[in-house]
Amino acid sequence: MQNRYGKLASWVYNLDKPIGRSFGDQEYYRQRLEHCDDGPILEPAVGNGRIFVPLLEAGFPIEGFDASDEMLGYCHDECRNRNLSASLTRQTFEQFSYDKRFAAIIVPAGSFQLVTDIASAGAVLKRFFDYLTPNGRLIVDLDPIGSFIGQSSSVRSWVTEDGDLLTLTDHRVDTDYIAQTTLSHLRYEHWRNGSLMATELDLFKLRWWGVEEFALALQAAGFSDVIVSGNYQHGRPPQKNDQIISFEARRPEGVAV
Repeated sequence: MQNRYGKLASWVYNLDKPIGRSFGDQEYYRQRLEHCDDGPILEPAVGNGRIFVPLLEAGFPIEGFDASDEMLGYCHDECRNRNLSASLTRQTFEQFSYDKRFAAIIVPAGSFQLVTDIASAGAVLKRFFDYLTPNGRLIVDLDPIGSFIGQSSSVRSWVTEDGDLLTLTDHRVDTDYIAQTTLSHLRYEHWRNGSLMATELDLFKLRWWGVEEFALALQAAGFSDVIVSGNYQHGRPPQKNDQIISFEARRPEGVAV
């Protein structure tokens, strides 16, 4: 099963997390990348461009890919609106390919947790490693385990500029404590004047990681100098109530490219 953002899911995402909205990550990534002078930057799972577009506009040589045509459409549109030339392609974590290597690869907002098979996750980390230049850095954000445990259902809504209503019903149907995954049924609905215009059902699966577990996975992929930070405070170890955990690791010199 592969997570995919379709038309309604992408619309809701773009309303809920518009271009430039920051959860502290915009500032964090700009600070961590400001001395990245050795080559281009890659953002896998670029989505609607919430992080990508502001970095590109600020002059960072960033490229991106995503598995969803709909999400890429929002990113392309925003780049055109801002007269930005963007290098964006439709690719997946597991099969992305470039004819160059990158000085940094960034995966904000827990997107890496969309890779739910442990063997596939390890292979993706190794793929990131292979596409970095010597001393190139990988920065990955993960949601803490606590965010996966608790509320099993919710309903949210958004009103569009035209006055239409979009709703999202999120129902957790399975938590696998052995595989460290959750499976949710996400039902998106588009309403206009009380009439249902469209509906979309996504089977949404995520994997959680332990802090030490992910650090060891990075090391197994070849990375060194792993730094784990809580709530976008670089170098500050994660604490119990942190909302996000960031991992930064380096491809060491002397490894064949």
